[in-house]
Order: sequence, then C-alpha cells, then structure tokens
Amino acid sequence: MTESSPRRLRGHKATATCCIASRERPGLVATSGEDGCICWFDMRCKDVQLVMDVAKEPVSSLCFKSGNEEIICVSSGKEVKCFDVHMAAAWKPLEAYTYNKEEINQVVCNSKSTFLAAADDGGEVKIIDIHQHCLYKTLRAGHSSICSSVQFLPWRPWEVITGGLDSRLVLWDFSKGRPYKILDFSLPDANGSGSSGQCFNPAFVHALAVSEVDMLDNLGKMCAVARGDGAVDVISIELELAAMRSKSSTKPRKGSQSRSKDGSPSGEVENPDQSRQTRLHLDYSFGGHTAAVSCVAFSLFGERGKFIISGGNDKSVKVWDWSRYLDAGQSDGNNNPHLNINLSKKVNWLCTTPTETENLVVCDTTKVVKVYSVS
Repeated sequence: MTESSPRRLRGHKATATCCIASRERPGLVATSGEDGCICWFDMRCKDVQLVMDVAKEPVSSLCFKSGNEEIICVSSGKEVKCFDVHMAAAWKPLEAYTYNKEEINQVVCNSKSTFLAAADDGGEVKIIDIHQHCLYKTLRAGHSSICSSVQFLPWRPWEVITGGLDSRLVLWDFSKGRPYKILDFSLPDANGSGSSGQCFNPAFVHALAVSEVDMLDNLGKMCAVARGDGAVDVISIELELAAMRSKSSTKPRKGSQSRSKDGSPSGEVENPDQSRQTRLHLDYSFGGHTAAVSCVAFSLFGERGKFIISGGNDKSVKVWDWSRYLDAGQSDGNNNPHLNINLSKKVNWLCTTPTETENLVVCDTTKVVKVYSVS
C-alpha cells in the first residue's frame, strides 16, 4: 500500500508551506516555504534541482499556469508574482499583482490560463485577467471572515468556489461578481448525524479540491472540502445546484433576497444537511481525522480521482476510496479509509503526482518535504 519510511526532500531553510506536481513532466515537484523560496525536485534525482528566491516573506501558495508549466505563480504577503522558470537572472517576475489588501492564502489559475484567483484574509477574492494584466473583479460579501481557499470550476468557465473560516462554501459567478449559492456548515444539524466522536472545533473550511476536466467522466463534478471539525465532505456540485433550482421553482417569486451581515446580497444560504443525498461526510466515525483537516486533493496516480487524500492537524494523512462510500452508502460495515499514514508533525499541504511510485508529496510543519508511494 505504502512504504513505511518516506523519501525526504531537503532544500528549504524554513517550514515548507505548499507543493504542486507537474502533469507534463511526471516526477517534477515544486515546493514553497516560509523562507520565501521555491524548490524544484526531480524524483529521478537525489538532490534539489533548483532553488528560486522569490520573496522576502513566506510563500503561502503556488500554482502552474495551466497549459504552460514553464510559468509558475506564487503568493507572498499581499502580492501575486508570476515567474518564468528559465529566466534565472535574479528571478525577476514576469508580472506582479498587488490588488489584495490583506494577506493571500491561495492563488489558482483557471484551465484556460485566462484568469488567476487570489483569496485573502479579508474574505475577498481578486480575479485577475492574465492577458490584460489587470484586475477583472473583486468577489466580496460572500465571506464574513478569512477566505482560505478558492478553486475555478473547469466545467463552468465563469464560476469559482470558495471556502472560509466563517464555515461557508460559496459558489460565485465571477463575471457578475456575485455569489449565487452558499452552504453554511455552522448552521444547526449541518454536520450530519452519528458524529458524536467528532472533535469540537468549528466547521471552518480550510481547503477545497475540485475534480479536474479529465476526471469528470468517471467522477462527476465533485468538490472535496477540508473542514475544521475533522470531517472531509465530498459534494456533487451539479446535484446541489439542481436541488437549489428545484427548491426555488416551488417558491413564490416575491420575497426578500438573503443578505450578509453588512447588508449586501449574499446568494441563497442553505443548511448543507437539507440536501445530504448530494454529499459524503467522512468523519471520525469512518476512521477519519481527530483534529482539523488542513488540506485535501484528488489523486492523479492510477485511475485519476479514484482517491481523495486529506491531511490534518492530527498528524495524519488519510487516503479515501471515496466512491466506495457512494456505492455502499455510509452504513457500510468497513468504513475505514483505504490507507492511513501517521506523521510526527501537523500537515500543511499535500499533492499527488501522476506516477506509480513516489506519488504523494507532503509538506508538514518542518522544512523537510516527505514523499510516499501509494497504490
């Protein structure tokens, strides 16, 4: 299933914060750290291949430019920078964007390489037009606290999904700059039943992962949610939206629009428990995490998306064969994860690679990145 002793990747001088894996060149991995550096590793080689000193502050997030992995985008402090890996002279950025007013938690690029999204501590998301090199839209009034995560929906080219430390999951039409669907995990009974063993932390949304274009035929249009109460939710976005449309079609047309605390339109707020058939709730009773889940990803190895991998503050990584729970229902006798990996430190981030071995990369709260083989 996995080798007991992980491979260790050394290159950072401070805690590793994030990691991404190349699709075009399997085995190539980039990691970021609190030392303001990006380290490049080739799994075929022993040592770090390249160290890019890109920021004076910690690098909180990084992503490839979709379709051109020679370009890497990083967030540090309130700034997003884009670099050409082959332009080594002083690591001068190709572009630098300073639209966010608060520290950025995640930066992502859409599948067509036309937009970047940067989610920040102020609860806002800046949508940046890559071609015009300008701010396209600011998404606000969806979150009342830190916006921790953002993902573009590859099957809906003008939409993003965000999660925050207000326990909200928000779907946006970013061409209009408005939220149109909000799931609030803090509402009563929003966490499902049978969770008496769950930790008592709030259901903050720490991270999101969505099924990618080449996964859609097998998986459907899914979103995995890493929650602060130790649960991983797997949500069928299209079924959620269909349920919303069905629900709204039975309502009278008159009435007031729901509004956020500051009085601005905030989309339809829904208790997630009202549509439980559209989701899985993988918690402690399924052998899940006993503390906050910090990161989540769909697997790139083998049958893409077959597994969901989550990492948490309980110093563990869980590998979930999640479709098994859909097929058998959540009352299946064998509820345990496909694989459980115990670490010595809390998990900051993880990613997978499209290779048969050395395919799970984990950044914990040390400067050494760990690599596992999962099958």
